[in-house]
Amino acid sequence: MKKLFAFLAALLIIGFAASSQNYENLAPEGFDQERRGIDKGKIDTITYASKTVGTERRALIYTPPGYSKRKKYPVLYLLHGIGGDEKEWLNGANPQVILDNLYADKKLQPMIVVMPNGRAMADDRATGNIFAPDKVEAFARFERDLLDDLIPYVEKNYPALKNRENRAIAGLSMGGGQSLNFGLGNMDKFAWVGGFSSAPNTKAPEALLPNPEEAKTKLNLLFISCGDEDNLMGVTKRTHDYLYKHGVPHVYYLEPGGHDFNVWKNDLYVFSQLLFKKLDKSTFTKMSVLGTRAATNVRSASYPQVLPDNRVIFRVNAPEAQKVQIDLGKKYDMTKDSNGVWTVTTDSISRGFHYYSLIIDGVAVADPASETFYGMGRMASGIEIPYENGDFYAEKNVPHGDIRIKRYFSSVTNSWRRMYIYAPPGYDSSNDRYPVLYLMHGGGEDERGWATQGRTDLILDNLIAENKAKPMLIVMPDGNVGAGGGFDQSLRFFEQELKQAIIPFVESNYRVAEGANNRALAGLSMGGLQTLYAGLRNTDMFAYLGVFSSGWFANNSELSDPEYAFMKENADLINKNLKSFYITMGGEEDIAYNNCKVMMKKFDEMGIKYQYSEYAGGHTWPVWRHDIYTFAPLLFK
Repeated sequence: MKKLFAFLAALLIIGFAASSQNYENLAPEGFDQERRGIDKGKIDTITYASKTVGTERRALIYTPPGYSKRKKYPVLYLLHGIGGDEKEWLNGANPQVILDNLYADKKLQPMIVVMPNGRAMADDRATGNIFAPDKVEAFARFERDLLDDLIPYVEKNYPALKNRENRAIAGLSMGGGQSLNFGLGNMDKFAWVGGFSSAPNTKAPEALLPNPEEAKTKLNLLFISCGDEDNLMGVTKRTHDYLYKHGVPHVYYLEPGGHDFNVWKNDLYVFSQLLFKKLDKSTFTKMSVLGTRAATNVRSASYPQVLPDNRVIFRVNAPEAQKVQIDLGKKYDMTKDSNGVWTVTTDSISRGFHYYSLIIDGVAVADPASETFYGMGRMASGIEIPYENGDFYAEKNVPHGDIRIKRYFSSVTNSWRRMYIYAPPGYDSSNDRYPVLYLMHGGGEDERGWATQGRTDLILDNLIAENKAKPMLIVMPDGNVGAGGGFDQSLRFFEQELKQAIIPFVESNYRVAEGANNRALAGLSMGGLQTLYAGLRNTDMFAYLGVFSSGWFANNSELSDPEYAFMKENADLINKNLKSFYITMGGEEDIAYNNCKVMMKKFDEMGIKYQYSEYAGGHTWPVWRHDIYTFAPLLFK
């Protein structure tokens, strides 16, 4: 562990400006060793009358080097875990040594540190069954003891500054949960809050912080941390996810280690340097040493890791390789260590799903640490980047439909083919007939794209649960039906496959509502061109069309001109039959942007009605997820 800390310290120590001070995001070797020849603080035991408990209670109090009753000091209340008492920090961490060293290095604001017994009951010893209900309840009762008894005692008997800007609360494990519960529940008392490896006594995020906007304005620092091998990581992660979703500035600090004082000493070292100073909150997301395992990692893989600012750490074990890169659209050169492990940290990556590849000595391969996805015409790695506004494709406690994989024989291609079908919640228990959206993937992908990369089932589950979309079947076929000729021939072949094989199979095997008003066709990129071709030529079959990141080729008049001629001749019929013609793009960075703009100008000249929307993000799955999210509510109204 010490070697790992030293290695990470050498690579990852970063200076962050805090007023005129600098502080480190990882404790250096020797930070917890007593030094000679420096000024020392002092630890005393205090006894205070607790009206909450009805007894005299004890706490430890640390006063800094050079302490004087003529000065005023901010105060940190530092809480222990479920198996400890007021001496746990002293016995496990020697916090006075860590703080003395920081003072000597001029990295700490002078402060008083109070270490109380957080078990507010008459017999507050950590004996017997420490998990007994009355002892667990005593940890919750400590909130009143802290606010009504201990803080008034400290502020009466010590030269303490008596406002929220000069009070901090932090703790480890059970004390971490207390600190979050009490600190965030009393932001009129505390402006600085830290939870180290917080235990399950931490309230659920919605109860912990029901008004995120209040935290944005009142908190100077919210610091939550955990070791990467700690079984309680889930508590910290769920808190972070909620804060991230609601845009609450906070430090989400992950570090090497488990549920022990090696971690908590480092937490105290890092956290204490941030206290009672003017902080630049824009640096908070850059403080973590480690990241969270990407949701797309295979089960046993610790890397890739996504840092709080959405930079990604990649690690690859390839001792014989001469050059290794990560290709995320932008290529990143990796650095090899003495054990043959290659590492790189990327720039911040935009939200949502992205394909990537390893390039090992010039050969692009899938990362064995990641799930693979069919895209770019081959099996490729993929990584899911958190998105604060990605609630629409998140797994939620709502009724869920399911994805079904169906094989069918196509008389058009004279082969067995496969489609994915989303059935909405309640389909199997209902006798209702459902409208159908036929949803096409892009080039280099297949029928798996919308179901896996696109998260279509989760998007529809959430929309249906919120009554924003009608329950519908979504059919996701394989659009790769090349006939061996040009692209125009493949479009004609697709139209035949759709009309003669796909739709008949669906309508023979599923309870579908009949007629054009109950059919929609949409697609992305290549699937958008298929939609333009087959959809506009068959408005008697489809009343709703969606074209995502696509458009007839502006530089290929041989292909495009016949389509525009057909649309011009049939403009009145198209406008009459279509209830919604929805066109979207991923902003100017979308590779189809210019084609689409030229096409829409043609539509305007022909008087063809359409609805246009842009969602920045380029030609990528984050854009297309948003496209289906905004298109589905328009359907079958």
